[in-house]
Amino acid sequence: MLITISGLPGSGKTTVGRLLAKRMGLPHVYAGDIYRAEAEARGLSLADFNALAERDHTIDRALDDRMARYARDGGVVLEGRLAGFVAIEQHVDALKVWLTASDAVRADRVAGREGRIVAEVLEQNDARQRSDARRYREIYGWDLDDTGIYDLALVSDEQTPEALADVIQAAAAKRFPEAR
Repeated sequence: MLITISGLPGSGKTTVGRLLAKRMGLPHVYAGDIYRAEAEARGLSLADFNALAERDHTIDRALDDRMARYARDGGVVLEGRLAGFVAIEQHVDALKVWLTASDAVRADRVAGREGRIVAEVLEQNDARQRSDARRYREIYGWDLDDTGIYDLALVSDEQTPEALADVIQAAAAKRFPEAR
């Protein structure tokens, strides 16, 4: 069983992914943790590492190769912006979930957890979104705005993480007999 959770920063994907993994007794693998660890290992800030990744596509390819191994192995909640695309590319059966929220809600969430100013986060989220979209289109030809690849697209603005996890868990139970 493979469940992928994708979405933009602040959409709730990490909170929901961790909750879902705990409920279902599955490991939770988060591409953002792997990416941040690589930046730290290189002694770079996340902003500097992002700038490097724009120029050096081997960074994204290496991360995505790791995510692909997890996807092929299955039995995991795989979280990351490209997790759904990775599952498709690996030809594995997966419940692919996209979480979304309004720009204002996403910025407020990120600012709250990181102790930052909402207006700055709004601006940085937008810049990051554009950078990621450009990189993934250049590297793989994927359109991050194409939510048609997902089995579920859920709006998290006014939903609790528990309610979102309920919906995903119910969909997983229908999709995967072992999830019942």
